[in-house]
Amino acid sequence: MTVILQVGERAITAAEILPLLARYQLLPQLLRELLLDQVITPYTCTSEETAQACQQFYAQNQLGSEAAQQAWLSQRQMTSEEFEARTERGLRIEKFKQATWGIKLESYFLQRKGQMDKVIYSLIRTQDVGIAQELYFRVQEGEQSFADLAREYSQGPEAQTGGLIGPVELSTPHPQLAKVLAMSQPGQLWPPTQLGEWVVIVRLEKFIPAQLDEPMRQRLLNELFNNWLQEQLNQINSANTLGAVATSAS
Repeated sequence: MTVILQVGERAITAAEILPLLARYQLLPQLLRELLLDQVITPYTCTSEETAQACQQFYAQNQLGSEAAQQAWLSQRQMTSEEFEARTERGLRIEKFKQATWGIKLESYFLQRKGQMDKVIYSLIRTQDVGIAQELYFRVQEGEQSFADLAREYSQGPEAQTGGLIGPVELSTPHPQLAKVLAMSQPGQLWPPTQLGEWVVIVRLEKFIPAQLDEPMRQRLLNELFNNWLQEQLNQINSANTLGAVATSAS
């Protein structure tokens, strides 16, 4: 069998490559890149686009001088031509994303917005229902501030911040708590609520609606792309598994 790779004293043959990739969990990455090579075939970049993208990368990574750039490439055992090719491939992937999902971003944003809206809220958690009721009435009557009571009585990490949490997306808190926050008005104080092992008192401080700005568009574009990519890889793995079973059965 022909040796295709020498690593120290270990000679790797062609027949060993796939089992080794599978053993070291590198096969999914290989399948991913092969799939992307196929779907980006129709998309091209000009030399100007590639050169601009390379310069942007160097600038973002503070590689302003040619010496710094060459040192960075050398550390990664990469030539300038290989770096340009990698950069161009990234641009083509972005063009594929835009062409495939760009027109769907507004509708997808509306679907996801409820999870991406952000809130700042105050929280006290305890396992004692009686204490929770007492603390609620103290806050409601203005006897003590929410922050002081949270520092003294809350049994979670929020005690360190006077109960204040956020800003966080509504997908972050417990689903039941997120539902309460989503229907709250700023300043609204909720009575003690059982949340798993905890009894919580919560008050919404600020609601920050998600905006479809450029960073959000890129985030959603990447979500749609990654979801699609995972589906494709699952189909490939399923087909390969069925093929292997059929071959062994025959």
